[in-house]
Amino acid sequence: MSVGLAGGRLSRILLRPAQPILTHHPIVGLLGVMLGALISTLTSRITTFGLADIRGAIGAGFDEGAWITTAYTVAQMLVAPAAAFLGVVFGPRRVLLVSSLTYGLAMLALPLTGTLTGVLTFQLLAGLSSGTFIPLTIGFIVRNLPPRYVVYGIAVYAMNVELSLNFAASVEGWVIEHLDWRWLFWDTALLAPLMALCVHFGMPAEPVRRDLLKDGDWWGIAYASLGFALLYAGLDQGNRLDWFNSGLITGLFLAGGLLVGAFVVQELTCPKPWITFGALFRGNIPLLCLLLVLLRLVMLSTAYLVPQFLVTVNNYRALEVGDTLLLIALPQFLLAPLVGTLLRHADPRVVMAAGFAAVGLACWLASHLTADWVGADFLPSQMLQAFGQSFAMTSLIYFNIKNLSQAHILALGALLQTARLLGGELGAAFMQTFVRVREQFHSFRLVSDVVAGSTDTVHRLAGTMARVAARSTGAEEASDRALSLLSAAVRKQAYVLAYIDGFVVIAWFIVGGLLLIALLRPAPKQ
Repeated sequence: MSVGLAGGRLSRILLRPAQPILTHHPIVGLLGVMLGALISTLTSRITTFGLADIRGAIGAGFDEGAWITTAYTVAQMLVAPAAAFLGVVFGPRRVLLVSSLTYGLAMLALPLTGTLTGVLTFQLLAGLSSGTFIPLTIGFIVRNLPPRYVVYGIAVYAMNVELSLNFAASVEGWVIEHLDWRWLFWDTALLAPLMALCVHFGMPAEPVRRDLLKDGDWWGIAYASLGFALLYAGLDQGNRLDWFNSGLITGLFLAGGLLVGAFVVQELTCPKPWITFGALFRGNIPLLCLLLVLLRLVMLSTAYLVPQFLVTVNNYRALEVGDTLLLIALPQFLLAPLVGTLLRHADPRVVMAAGFAAVGLACWLASHLTADWVGADFLPSQMLQAFGQSFAMTSLIYFNIKNLSQAHILALGALLQTARLLGGELGAAFMQTFVRVREQFHSFRLVSDVVAGSTDTVHRLAGTMARVAARSTGAEEASDRALSLLSAAVRKQAYVLAYIDGFVVIAWFIVGGLLLIALLRPAPKQ
């Protein structure tokens, strides 16, 4: 969607080609935008892992508390379409300074409210402010780093996203065990002032272009922002409320769809449209949009499966889950310079295909899991996935840049944010629903075998009754306990089979991604 920013009449004025704006401290500015990307992703993941602790601390029920994470990410989606426009009008430095300080204050105040209303309010404010961080990151990297270092800046950005995505469980587990729930928000709040300082001293001050405000296609921006935010909320809450069996979910999708439709009509009829849809069907851009969404879908799907398997099947705590996810996070420090150097000499499409293939192979390895697997058993697949995701994400962003002119780089930032949120939520929503449905399917099949009274079932019940008889008051209690243990074993095995199915279906998504990569043409010479 957002790549179309480059195609509108207004956008051609806003994003006209310009020489890179070199600051005196580009590395300091790079640190600032990287902190922003880290904060944006880390906040969402920490809140997800720590949701149960947060609900308990403020006395919120399961259904009420489910909106805590949604409030933050929906607000990010709400501001994503407008972020590039705001960066051009007011300058990225001003936008990020205001946003980082606003975010810090919101996260500082949030735990002090102690109420669900207060938490939701400050989550919305934090989401609106942090929603500008990632859209403006890529633009700064391309426009401010020397050309030969741009690919390394992109590699560091991809590393940053991977770190925050897979480091959150360790942070949440450590905070809950050694501090308290309020530090789930205060830890990132402490990073906000550091980000603001880096932005202040490392990014160039650009003049405010107030004349552009009156030319803005505000109706188009409003329709897109509200429409995609409502669709995102529907995706985020759909599995919990059983999708279209819920009037709320139906209403969210209906309203979101109508607003997106209004956005399309607005852009087709507006004399100064925000985007021109023809730009969406030019060169490699459509395929790259699909690949961005697909990669985020795969990343969030696998980021859901491994922790959920360890928690559901093996009763892992968040800190123990974090130790496993670190197998993806820590290798990024070595992979970032490696993939950056490789992309200077190799075709990005080849590197991208290698990354996708590695993720697919990792999913195939993980699909051989059993109920006896623990965190260490995921080591081969997690290490392979770390390699694959780093190569795929970095090369995909780099190839996007090579397919866009300097005039369109800020639009790429908005595209990445839209793909990050939409693709990630599609992955999480799909995999949650898929695992739930497959677990029910496998439970039904396994229970059918139990009800049939097979010889194996009879022998297992007899053996279990013999083991629990000494701790039971009589034969009836021993029988009940044996049936309960058998039921738990069936449910556990059903989940194992469901998670296996999840890894298999992700591997097929990867096959689709490889087919899309094969259709990519060489990037135009710039």
